[in-house]
Amino acid sequence: MSDHRKPLPPILAAALEIKDEIVSLRRTIHQNPELGKQEFQTSKLVEAYLQSLNLETRHVAGTGIVGLLRGARPGKTVAFRADMDALPIQEMNPVSYRSKNPGIMHACGHDAHTAALLGAAKLLAARREALSGNVKFFFQPNEEQEGGAKDMIQAGCMEDPKVDAVFGCHVAPDLPAGKIAVSYGICYAASNPFLVEIHGKASHGAEPHLGIDAIVAGAHIVAALQTLVSRTLDPVEPAVVTVGSFHGGTCMNVIADAVRLEGMIRTLEPATRERLKEKFRETVQGIGSAMGAKIDIRIDEGFPAMITDPAMTDSLKAVAGTILGQENVLVSKHPTMGTEDFAYFLQKAPGTFFQLGAGDPLNSFERPLHNGYFDVDEHALPLAAAIHAQTALDFLSS
Repeated sequence: MSDHRKPLPPILAAALEIKDEIVSLRRTIHQNPELGKQEFQTSKLVEAYLQSLNLETRHVAGTGIVGLLRGARPGKTVAFRADMDALPIQEMNPVSYRSKNPGIMHACGHDAHTAALLGAAKLLAARREALSGNVKFFFQPNEEQEGGAKDMIQAGCMEDPKVDAVFGCHVAPDLPAGKIAVSYGICYAASNPFLVEIHGKASHGAEPHLGIDAIVAGAHIVAALQTLVSRTLDPVEPAVVTVGSFHGGTCMNVIADAVRLEGMIRTLEPATRERLKEKFRETVQGIGSAMGAKIDIRIDEGFPAMITDPAMTDSLKAVAGTILGQENVLVSKHPTMGTEDFAYFLQKAPGTFFQLGAGDPLNSFERPLHNGYFDVDEHALPLAAAIHAQTALDFLSS
């Protein structure tokens, strides 16, 4: 009886051949997680692996690594990014590759991103004679904190040779391995972290009229901030204002003289971003003034909104359809209000970003990102490597 199954695409077959190697890399990184700007061992592992493939490497932005694969003939330059840092979370998974560093865990899948991109580097290094142009591999530090993408760009990673297109991905626990999701246009929110310091006047708890209660002022401010989106923006404009930290007071019978609030404003559209920052300042200052408190406000410029290029998204979608089957390539209908500093790369060159299905259908919703039980289905790793590699091959041959 003949077998009518279609042969695997060559790049996928090659990726599956090195699956065990990619998985081993991921588990080594997972066992040895490092926080942002401290990815020293991960950086060494990445650099040594790239050099074993005869790629040029250089350090940027502290612990960041840029690998460069020069093709046999001149041409364009395409880049791929993987983030490397972990989170200050205690791992709870009873697995053989559990984190060896107490209180630190790869709970966001950056170990998977790094291992998959190393796999792609190996696939492409074996095909350098077929390349007309260059491939850059960005191994980025510090995505979870201030964001290392901007630092890498300032260090020149997008130049010499100049990058013509850039691609990235993130694991998605809500998608099973074997599927990906692409996005057109704005797909991640812009962020504005904020700090509000409320200065009141301390007094005895029995004599509140002699003080200015910073905690009460803070409570009113937090409550009022919840109405900024619902009552100052058009209902169809997505935005989120989060107060994630409220610290104040030292004793149960003392009127607190100081409160510190920290949080984040998230928006999609630039005009909404500016309007919400303005209304935030007006609201906080107004309440503080009405209650007799002095207010200091700091609103930082966080990550920009991430906007994918339609043509690049079409190209990646086609590549993934060939490798996974078109039925396994989804198009996200709505942006996420999460943030992603890959947006900085997309401000410098056209490109796109995809969600890599890596979820366990039975447990993924119980093990979300940034959770002590988070893990990935490792069957996704060679698929990501194949998509990266074929995207590079197609771009450089176009």
